[in-house]
Amino acid sequence: MQVKGKGSGRSSELLGAVFLMATSAVGPGFLTQTALFTHSLRADFAFAILASVLIDVAAQLNVWLVLGAARRRGQELASALVPGLGPVLAALVAAGGLVFNVGNLAGCALGLEIFGVAPLAGAALSGLVAVALLARPGAGRAMDVFVQALGLLMIGLTAAVMLASGPDYGQAALRAVLPQRLDPLPVVTLVGGTVGGYITFAGVHRLLAAGCGGPGDAPGLRRAAVTGIVVTGVMRVLLFLAVLGVVSQPGAALDLANPAASAFRLGAGEWGYRFFGLVLWSAAITSVVGCSYTSLSFLSGPGGVVERRPVAALALFVGLALLGYALLGQPVPLLVAAGALNGLILPITLGVALVAARRPELMGAYRHPLALQALGWLAWGVSVAAGGLALGALRKLFG
Repeated sequence: MQVKGKGSGRSSELLGAVFLMATSAVGPGFLTQTALFTHSLRADFAFAILASVLIDVAAQLNVWLVLGAARRRGQELASALVPGLGPVLAALVAAGGLVFNVGNLAGCALGLEIFGVAPLAGAALSGLVAVALLARPGAGRAMDVFVQALGLLMIGLTAAVMLASGPDYGQAALRAVLPQRLDPLPVVTLVGGTVGGYITFAGVHRLLAAGCGGPGDAPGLRRAAVTGIVVTGVMRVLLFLAVLGVVSQPGAALDLANPAASAFRLGAGEWGYRFFGLVLWSAAITSVVGCSYTSLSFLSGPGGVVERRPVAALALFVGLALLGYALLGQPVPLLVAAGALNGLILPITLGVALVAARRPELMGAYRHPLALQALGWLAWGVSVAAGGLALGALRKLFG
């Protein structure tokens, strides 16, 4: 789906890609996971955040640099390596993205419900916002501005709640490097939620659609990939500290049915709860935009239906997710299955990038750093572990 904006500069496109990736990663599940893990691990969760950010940087750098330098989207690079692998990867990413959009629209509905909007109406209105944004001429530039504005809004509101809750910053910093409890599950969960599935490709596919890429763009791609992870990490740290301040107060306990919302309310009162509504809607709607754009970019190609009828394809993709929400509400089994699918996709996508990095016929004049490849294979090992946990979750869920 071509959404190249007119008259936008290279720096603007790079910043837009950064926020598209970051806001795609910061969805309703992101808020819930961070609140739950902070509730259970307290300050020790800082170690999981730090470890996940380092692994995310390794995975994201490899994928963005290799795809960007080769000027090939994920499915195109996969097909160049193994004939037939590209369509399989595209189908997996699009199917996972569709199911995730059900959860994203549910998050939109919950966010607007705080302000008195009926859930189904809130989901439908949010779906229309996403379609209208991506279907307009020059959608690339509009999407860049939209995700940047809401991304900054989320950071600002969460920072305000963090300051109000008064966490122990020193304890959090200490436990980031010297945890008392080590639990691998939060690390692999955060990695899968930040660079799993479609999220890995959100920014780099945006840059390729805008005409960026090639060996000469490697420095810009490197900066953009790292900045995207840093923005996501900042949001996670702010949310972690906000929740930590709440759960550290005597007698405070989160409502585990909606831990992030209760943390905002306990930390900053009724205005904090309203802030949460804005944060949740912003996180959810930007994830709808990023998920829809990136999933359809995997299904697009010369002469394909997405290229010939992009608006219809977009409306169908969002409409199917809205129908899923209308029929099932927030279908927990489907959302768990989609999370498991993310865990299974990352080893394939990262593996494709790492193998392609050693193929001069694909990379041209670009030479991928050996140290980065080594870090990438380490991240790949973690992604395989995440995939194993995902399979276990699927077996438990579906018997």
